[in-house]
Amino acid sequence: MADIGYTYGYYSELNPLRIKQIFLYAGLKFPEIGTACELGFGQGISLNVHAAASAIEWHGTDFNPSQVVFAQEMATASDSGAKLFDDSFESFSSRPDLPDYDFIGVHGIWSWINDENRATIVDFVRRKLKVGGVLYISYNTLPGWSSFAPMRHLLTEHAKIIGSEGLGIITRINGALEFSEKLLAADPRFLRTNPQVSERIKKLKEQNRSYLAHEYFNRDWHPIHFATMGDWLIPAKLSYACSANQLDHLDILNLSNEQQALLNAIPDAMFRESVRDFIVNQQFRRDYWVKGACKLSALEKDDQSRALRVVMAVHRTEIVLKVTGSLGAATLSDSVYGPILDFLADYKIKSLGQIEQAVKDKGIALPQIIQAAMLLIGSGQISLAQEETVIVKAKKHTDKLNKFILRKANSNGDITYLASPVTGGGIIAGRFQQLFLLGLSNGLKQPSDFAQFVWQILSAQRQKIVKDGNKLETVEENIKELTEQATVFLERQLPVLKALQVI
Repeated sequence: MADIGYTYGYYSELNPLRIKQIFLYAGLKFPEIGTACELGFGQGISLNVHAAASAIEWHGTDFNPSQVVFAQEMATASDSGAKLFDDSFESFSSRPDLPDYDFIGVHGIWSWINDENRATIVDFVRRKLKVGGVLYISYNTLPGWSSFAPMRHLLTEHAKIIGSEGLGIITRINGALEFSEKLLAADPRFLRTNPQVSERIKKLKEQNRSYLAHEYFNRDWHPIHFATMGDWLIPAKLSYACSANQLDHLDILNLSNEQQALLNAIPDAMFRESVRDFIVNQQFRRDYWVKGACKLSALEKDDQSRALRVVMAVHRTEIVLKVTGSLGAATLSDSVYGPILDFLADYKIKSLGQIEQAVKDKGIALPQIIQAAMLLIGSGQISLAQEETVIVKAKKHTDKLNKFILRKANSNGDITYLASPVTGGGIIAGRFQQLFLLGLSNGLKQPSDFAQFVWQILSAQRQKIVKDGNKLETVEENIKELTEQATVFLERQLPVLKALQVI
């Protein structure tokens, strides 16, 4: 899909810092990442955030020149040294000026390209990924897509055959969605067999049309089984390491006792993963593959886990001791999580070893702390933290990048993340939070002053706040809402942003 730009999303799975924690939890040796590459970086938000917020040398390519222009503008603004191109995968893979990589990221695009391009990616990984290096790859998966795949095909056929080329892709997408609703209202037997399709169509209508264009309306769209992905990567000499999603590693959230017993009885790791996909009806996989897996002993795993550094990523009052997995929502034990979170509540970086010492009188052991860190990081409530030397080096680049993003917030809210040198990645911050930061740089202190400052920016562009689906029409309503948001920002969000050195 080349006639509409991709969304301005940030994907934390592409942050190489995550590899340390997740590999340790899986009992694997992790590589030190010095060079990294992203294939198909979209608008380049993730790549630029990670390049600015770390000491890693980043490269990347994307087929859409308009997206590359914007991504290069960000790289120039941050002075991160990221090298970004609009080469095809084939052209990029033959460049003589590329280094070998410790980490290669391929997010989502595997499902949207043909076999020729897939083979090019595999050959690139084979030649350019170092021994011990990690490939992150995500893709649409079977069996989770089995029921909706026929409907997706029908949507694209409608857009291609019935939709008018002259009206543009967004109009054709809207027409296809409207037709699908008419079809479902006619009570087809397909819907009776697959009743969840109706709810899925409703959710599609609520989503960003640029996202839908790239996710559903590409010429190539190929969900595959996990085992098929394994077959693709054999020529690159890669073996499956583990899921890149922390919560996937916690069986208690995703599998019943009976399901765990079934999987544990399967000796082959690859087949076990395929069976697990059926159990949870996996629709989208986020996986790490490694060129040469190396197992750690239990002692090595514990010692290296103690060295992991973490920091609170939300205000202590906003911590939620509930998390959702495949089995549904689970409530976390306050007797375990409470002392850990209280120790982190000063927003200072702590190692898991320091946490172990601080809570040992509460009867909380290291394995519980390691699992708690996986769960709290996976749910976005705490974050991994980089070493101090890296934080200091990255800060000058994240300051420049964040300044660029804050300027963009004057006109739109496309980019909803800022860069943190502490986490090496992105921290969510919506448009109003970004404008409040601009107000802060102008010396504002009171919530009412922040509200007036933001309202001047909005009203000058004839923009108004939409709350709960309704536009706030009067000046007083808009000022009141902005004042309330500014109050929350100053009390809860600003301390976290300062701790993460976003400002």
